[in-house]
Amino acid sequence: MARLFRRKDEAPKRSLWQRFKDVAFTDVSVLFKGVDEGSLETLETLLIESDFGVTTSLALVADVEFRAKRGEVKTEAEFRGALAQGIEAALRKGNADPTLLRATTGPTVVLVIGVNGAGKTTFIGKLSAQFKKEGKKVLLGAADTFRAGAIDQLRVWAERAGVDFVGGAPGSDPASVAFDAVDAGMTRGADIVIVDTAGRLHTSDDLMTELRKIHRVIMKRLPDAPHEVLLVLDGTIGQNALSQARTFSAAVPVTGIVVTKLDGTAKGGIVVAVHEALNVPIKFVGLGEQIGDLEPFDAGDYAKELVEA
Repeated sequence: MARLFRRKDEAPKRSLWQRFKDVAFTDVSVLFKGVDEGSLETLETLLIESDFGVTTSLALVADVEFRAKRGEVKTEAEFRGALAQGIEAALRKGNADPTLLRATTGPTVVLVIGVNGAGKTTFIGKLSAQFKKEGKKVLLGAADTFRAGAIDQLRVWAERAGVDFVGGAPGSDPASVAFDAVDAGMTRGADIVIVDTAGRLHTSDDLMTELRKIHRVIMKRLPDAPHEVLLVLDGTIGQNALSQARTFSAAVPVTGIVVTKLDGTAKGGIVVAVHEALNVPIKFVGLGEQIGDLEPFDAGDYAKELVEA
């Protein structure tokens, strides 16, 4: 897996472990005379600052302390290993399978939701390119009809990825476009239909009503669809992403989370916080704007990346 917090041509970001060393000690070996109260308080503060949330941060610190008391944390490597194992365990709790759900018959329909600016359309373009590379026939539906620019942007991604496209006129009914996209996917024998949606402020009741309508209309055309409802969150906005996640999941049944822009942050704890709050698996992480800058999520790799020296 690629480095999670930088593109290949960027300098490395400082890991959680490196930040811990900088704040806690001038001589890291001091720690390994025994994990003390001061070092655990420092770790707790850094975890909270890294957007893990209070509950998860306390649980991770308690786990490290427990392991230390059992004599399992005596070296730097053991400390990092204990913390990584705790993070990975948190990401594997509950509903944590990152595998994309697929239709048993007919096209798999993926509904993509999230606020404007989170990277929905870019994610759709990159995901469609991956499906195309797998030999799948893909169709994109531009149901964000409130912005003409969103329709044009998705059309450009469709052309770039070499996949089919269905769009409506700016201002037309988004649910009708979603219906037409699913209908076209069924008629044309598509394997995958991906539907983009509007993303005005997540506090907008009108937006949530619209998303519920889109979900109902898709289900009406294809009873077991959408097979995936992927919520795209901007990884740089911290706890605001958690607020967005709760609001969107209250409106429609979110089946997976996509966290974008992780090349721009050295924190990354919000991934754990969102998973634990919603009990929804993280399915992808976005690393940049290029068509290949999308990684299927792996809890073990992610945890190691957070604490890598």
